[in-house]
Amino acid sequence: MSLHMQREMEKLKKKLLYLGSLVEDNLKAAIRSVANRDNLLASQVIQKDKLVDEMEVEVEEDCLKVLALYQPVAGDLRFIVAVLKINNDLERIGDQAANIATKVKSLGPGANANIPFNFDEMYENVQMMLRQSLDSLINMDTSVARAVCRNDDKVDEMKKVVREQVMAEISVHPDYAVVLMANLGVARNLERVADLATNIAEDVIYMTVGNIVRHHVTD
Repeated sequence: MSLHMQREMEKLKKKLLYLGSLVEDNLKAAIRSVANRDNLLASQVIQKDKLVDEMEVEVEEDCLKVLALYQPVAGDLRFIVAVLKINNDLERIGDQAANIATKVKSLGPGANANIPFNFDEMYENVQMMLRQSLDSLINMDTSVARAVCRNDDKVDEMKKVVREQVMAEISVHPDYAVVLMANLGVARNLERVADLATNIAEDVIYMTVGNIVRHHVTD
């Protein structure tokens, strides 16, 4: 690898990690806006998603420039391909954060339904998966990446529990259907973030060792 290409690839990695930090912060703010029924914070999350979109486009353009200028092969090519995919997944996580923030209006101060669940545990697991997927990228650590993949099922089960609770509550309190369905929507968004964090971890494995593990991850 030429020195110039090495520098460009390091820049790509730094930009990707910066995008990851933006997405992490926005997801955290989105959950806080739901917990506190904070419309102002929710609006800020939605507004900041534009910055995430802009960064995603910038990283993609940089990847295409590296491909055109240096025509990387083997491991270097895998790196660029993985960066493109991770970049897209991070942008989609940003979209999920914005989607969570849009639920706040349905969960406003007037929505006093007795919700029998909260998102603390689910969010903590999703946040951990996202953080570990980015850590695996920083350190090129396939063991951490594989741990992320294995944890996805746990979040799926949590979403199922929320869905069952929502359906049960709607049958008892149909007047609160809008609020309850908004809560289910948040759970679905969090589950989708977990799926995307898993995608990132799978791409780190591909980037590092060249194995495609989308359909099976082993210990």
